[in-house]
Amino acid sequence: MSLAPRRAAALTLALLIVIATGCAGATDPEAPLDYAGTAYELAGAETLDESPPQELPGLHNVYRLSGQIISGSEPQGIDAFAQLADMGVKTILSVDGKRPDADTAAQHGLRYVHIPIQYKGIADDELAAITKTFRELEGPFYVHCFHGRHRGPAAAAVGRVVVDGASRQTALAEMRQWCGTAEEYEGLYATVASAPLPDADATATLAFDFPVAHTLEGVRGVMIPVPRAHDNLKALAKRGWATDPEHPDVDPLNEAEILAELFDALQAQPDSGDKPDDYQAYMQDARSATDQLVEALRSGRDGLSPHDTLEGEPRERADAAMAGIKTSCKSCHAGYRDN
Repeated sequence: MSLAPRRAAALTLALLIVIATGCAGATDPEAPLDYAGTAYELAGAETLDESPPQELPGLHNVYRLSGQIISGSEPQGIDAFAQLADMGVKTILSVDGKRPDADTAAQHGLRYVHIPIQYKGIADDELAAITKTFRELEGPFYVHCFHGRHRGPAAAAVGRVVVDGASRQTALAEMRQWCGTAEEYEGLYATVASAPLPDADATATLAFDFPVAHTLEGVRGVMIPVPRAHDNLKALAKRGWATDPEHPDVDPLNEAEILAELFDALQAQPDSGDKPDDYQAYMQDARSATDQLVEALRSGRDGLSPHDTLEGEPRERADAAMAGIKTSCKSCHAGYRDN
């Protein structure tokens, strides 16, 4: 790159920072930012030092953003909750749709609060509840979604501003540059950048009792286990459709059949029938590809031991079916989940 484009790029970044901070003021980190372009672009305007995530027992993509705010994945197993207790965590905030394992958390002295949010952004009532949680409950806080990359970091960013007094600019930078929140989730970035945060008086009067579980209905409720089954299938595909000896209960054919049942349940939901034709087409394509995967695994694995890899034409059919599922899900997410 020549000198002139480099200078232009530097000036653009500087302008983004000036625009973002000019209205907020140095003494009010909670003030919404006024910015040009996208909030994702703004999240790159302040450069952070590289900081790889921690991988701990039952915890992934873990970032200790401060002494009070930790972001990461869903805790999996007793060891994960023991690890959080050892880290000094007092409150776990889940913004994932899955019902938290509050009983196991409580056995380790940890309090759970469940506030499910969507990938397209944080609604005003959800943001108010999240803000109240950070203002009124005991930290340190562990904030998580499923994988700990998108929704969880956005909620953790709110905590950074509310609890730590970090600037919104810094909180955005941590989402993008450390936690890896993807560009397509502009709504999450926009919430952190510019959504008004209720003050302490407003949250004090908010009727919210910090529930340990929130039950989602309809398509959102059925969708919760879908990415978990899909993740299991992706991991099995990488192993050539052989069962992992460390997870013998995760069987390829069983996981494919579970996913097929989930797609059937999604299409059976009352709110599914109200969705547009392209949504229905995505669901049908995903269901058809899942049927193809079930058939490839059923015929190809006949006579194999659980730890044998699939070979030849059956593996090609299974891989192609998995690619079809991924394509349908990605297209549906782009139209109906992410925006």
